[in-house]
Amino acid sequence: MAKNKVFAVFGLGTFGFEIATSLASKGETVIAIDNNPDKIEKVKNLIEQAILIDSTDEDALGKAPIENIDTAIVGMGDEIEASILTTALLKKYGIPNIIARAISDIHKKVLMQVGASQVINIEIEEGQRLAEELTNPDIIDTMDLGKNQIVASISVPDRFIKKSLNDLDLRKKFNVNIISIKREKTEIDDVGNPTTTESTVIPSPTTILKNNDVLIVAGSKAAINKIKD
Repeated sequence: MAKNKVFAVFGLGTFGFEIATSLASKGETVIAIDNNPDKIEKVKNLIEQAILIDSTDEDALGKAPIENIDTAIVGMGDEIEASILTTALLKKYGIPNIIARAISDIHKKVLMQVGASQVINIEIEEGQRLAEELTNPDIIDTMDLGKNQIVASISVPDRFIKKSLNDLDLRKKFNVNIISIKREKTEIDDVGNPTTTESTVIPSPTTILKNNDVLIVAGSKAAINKIKD
């Protein structure tokens, strides 16, 4: 059984608190770090571990349990200097994946220069979306239809490849509908250069799913999550 990834959230403002608690609610291991005792108190019973330190202090950060962190989320976008210093220190300590929040294009560029793997500029809604993305990497994109119904783009699961939609019977088994399929096709031109084009396939019961297909499906979040499991 694969061990849970360890996520560390630095800065417990609106975004940081939302991403920390959303990840924890999905069963992920979450560490939160902030220099405000009130924010630490608010989150400490909702996640695995809450640590009161200044993440811009290299010595203090080096003593924190960061060696097992898989992904760090630097959420203090409004504190530009703190977010840049924290990102740089996390990079120095070898954190493999650093996601930082920016409030301007210049801020974003600096964060990328000091070691951020990805830079975003978001609040509550994007915090929830990022938690979904991190825990469900096969779900590429979603659109909320209301009443817990969504349309989602998902990478075709390996167990579906080379099977027809009729054989899979997703509507009966999972209560989801495949609306369309995005499919890549690679061809070699006259001089031997490969060219890849993307097409949209309107599915029929006899449609055979292929490697690298992206399925556009509609259904409940819970049902769509079951497809990729």
